[in-house]
Amino acid sequence: MGQRQTWVKGFTLAELLISLAILGVIATFTIPKILSSQQASASNAKAKEVAGMLSAAYQQAKYDGIISSATKPSDILPYLNYAQRDTSGALIDHVPTLSSAACNTTYPCARLHNGGVLLFDDGATFGGTSNLHILNIYFDPDGVYSGSAADGPSKAVEFFVYYDGSITTRAKMKPGSTYSVGLISAMPAADPLWFSWQ
Repeated sequence: MGQRQTWVKGFTLAELLISLAILGVIATFTIPKILSSQQASASNAKAKEVAGMLSAAYQQAKYDGIISSATKPSDILPYLNYAQRDTSGALIDHVPTLSSAACNTTYPCARLHNGGVLLFDDGATFGGTSNLHILNIYFDPDGVYSGSAADGPSKAVEFFVYYDGSITTRAKMKPGSTYSVGLISAMPAADPLWFSWQ
């Protein structure tokens, strides 16, 4: 008596190729989103770290007695831990509403150890000593100009340091905020999409 043959049904080559094509299409759409989300999270973490650094540096400068109505943003630079001061004219990303900013003598930059760049707007000072007087400082998380005005994980966030030492961004400014060149208003769309205080 002969053995009975059992046939095991499997996938055909065509079915395997179709499955691989479907997986390729799914990967094409999901991998860039995952990478963008990771970059946005990294940028947000760097920005929060920088906000803490600015707060600590400002408090030390205030303790040392160098804070006055004539204080400009870069006056707190000596109190920060940074890799290099840059006034070379190198371009970095600006806030989402503008495309680029240049590191120069009016806007000196500090290149940080985390790869980001702080740009200090020395075109203005506190201009007064109330708790509505501000200094503004920009933070570009990747420290290079992306070449686009569009919002994205490399766009800068604009921090404001108030005379009382509190820190906020352009979207969360107190009404009536001012500096030596006049009043400045909150702009909800000025914060990059990747940034969140939470």
